[in-house]
Amino acid sequence: MENLDDLNLDSNTTIKPPSPFQYAFESMTKDMRFVGMFTIIYGTINCLTIIGALIGVPMIFIGMRIREAADQFLIFKTTNNTAALRFGFELQGKYFRIVKILIIIQLVLIVVSIIAVIIFMSFFLSSFMQFPTSS
Repeated sequence: MENLDDLNLDSNTTIKPPSPFQYAFESMTKDMRFVGMFTIIYGTINCLTIIGALIGVPMIFIGMRIREAADQFLIFKTTNNTAALRFGFELQGKYFRIVKILIIIQLVLIVVSIIAVIIFMSFFLSSFMQFPTSS
């Protein structure tokens, strides 16, 4: 209570409401942190199997990258340090690059699995049709 003497009670100072850009920036960093945490948790769950670890480990790393990018953007917001902004964009770029690679890998795996199912079903149906019918 003794620090009340340091208060600035000047009526000329006005508090400005946040601009739409500031609101969007704050919302974006919160969303980046959420997506990063979700990606880390999802990657950890994928790592419970050996095959899932092939996708899970990169997901953990990209989750960490997007959270670090959000931290750098918050540093830029508070200190106006352009190096933090640049580093945040670099980390965000790494996140999107790895996500792009994972999406391509998953699409290839989906196509391969569809082809495998078609081959399996055609083999199964052709062997089923060769059974003699008893009449």
